[in-house]
Amino acid sequence: MLGGPDQPRRPKTARTRPPAWRLPVRLRHLHYFVAVAELGSIRKASRALGIAQSSISRRIRDMEDELGASLFHRSRTGVALTHAGKRFLPRARSALQQIATGVQEVSAAGRVTSGQIRIGIFSSLAAGFLPELLKAYHAQYPEIEILLKDANPAEHVASVRNLRLDLAFITGDQPREGCESEVLWSERVFAVLPTDHPIARYAALGWDQLYHERFLVSESAPGPEIYDYLVQHLAALGRRPDIHTHKVSRDNLLALVATGHGLTITSEATTGALLPGIVYRPITGESLPFSAVWSSQNDNPACRRLLSMARSMATRPD
Repeated sequence: MLGGPDQPRRPKTARTRPPAWRLPVRLRHLHYFVAVAELGSIRKASRALGIAQSSISRRIRDMEDELGASLFHRSRTGVALTHAGKRFLPRARSALQQIATGVQEVSAAGRVTSGQIRIGIFSSLAAGFLPELLKAYHAQYPEIEILLKDANPAEHVASVRNLRLDLAFITGDQPREGCESEVLWSERVFAVLPTDHPIARYAALGWDQLYHERFLVSESAPGPEIYDYLVQHLAALGRRPDIHTHKVSRDNLLALVATGHGLTITSEATTGALLPGIVYRPITGESLPFSAVWSSQNDNPACRRLLSMARSMATRPD
């Protein structure tokens, strides 16, 4: 009977996993090997590459250990390729050339100087970070067409996610599902009021000076966001906000403010537009963060360049 007590048992064999495949040679090791082979000397290769002789010698020995074969005969007068080294040299040269060609192609794609970039905005271009960024970008890449779109943040995020926009600059610092985002700058919040308003004489205002006022917002962006912002801050003071929505443009909304129909609020960038009959006063302690939002699936090199420039400007000291 098989497997009975009188039958010798087969020894158990340990199950071993095949080692994970890995490339035994690093790119710089190939570079050292080719240089030594072509110059016939580690000393000459050291001078040509600006690398210590001991480092080159050690890396080549590491590579030989990994490959399991000697690549050079070494002597006091220099080095000479072994049979294995002679077979390996043309393949090493070819590998380095392929990598160099690939790097050049990718770099060329990133240096494309024509095309277009579609940008969603939720801020005024009258002044501030955003117009400075777009001006600098156009100066450096004049052949790239910049297409701008005004909309609310939710619409912009949906368009970025669906690749209808390359990039959007919107208020807020919260993560956006399906998108990458990064806070780049912030703007103070200003009250907009008629020049003859009693509180216009103050250099800055607090919510306690504003809570009893009538506020005007537009029906289009950024009106709904301003409405929510006012409700959040005014309701906290225990008063039902007095907010009126109008189907007018931003300029006409400011004209209503100038004629005494109410106040509104805006971000710092908008204050660059000087209109008769109104003044801007900062609201103490209030600021809005602005973020760039983009998709990781977007491979437009113009978008990557704009993001890089925006990061550089955001971290630049004033």
